[in-house]
Amino acid sequence: MKTVDVNGKTFERWSVDEVASALEANEIVLIDVRMPLEYGFEAIPGALNMPLAFFDPKKLPTQDGKRIVLHCAGGLRSEKMAKLALEAGFDVIADLDGGFGAWKEAKKTYRATDMATGAPKIVSE
Repeated sequence: MKTVDVNGKTFERWSVDEVASALEANEIVLIDVRMPLEYGFEAIPGALNMPLAFFDPKKLPTQDGKRIVLHCAGGLRSEKMAKLALEAGFDVIADLDGGFGAWKEAKKTYRATDMATGAPKIVSE
């Protein structure tokens, strides 16, 4: 994990493997800040959706016992939202380094849409 100090608060960048392990162990809340259409088309199982357009750090769950990790497609939107959360009073917030693209590139399991039927399917490479 890489950490950056942002005005005395901590912004963490977690690797795909760190997020996958913590998600499997039920140690984090993973928040996908992509738009609902992106999230509906494909997503990391267990991730919640709080789209950038409606992102309100005050609506994030507390970090009592679980760290919040944000992600988007490539990391730009989630980094911006993480910094907004820090400005809103969070002392520590994390981001999936490389976003959903890095997750797929690492061949981690995700939910996708079968284009032939429109049904959800699990992709595990």
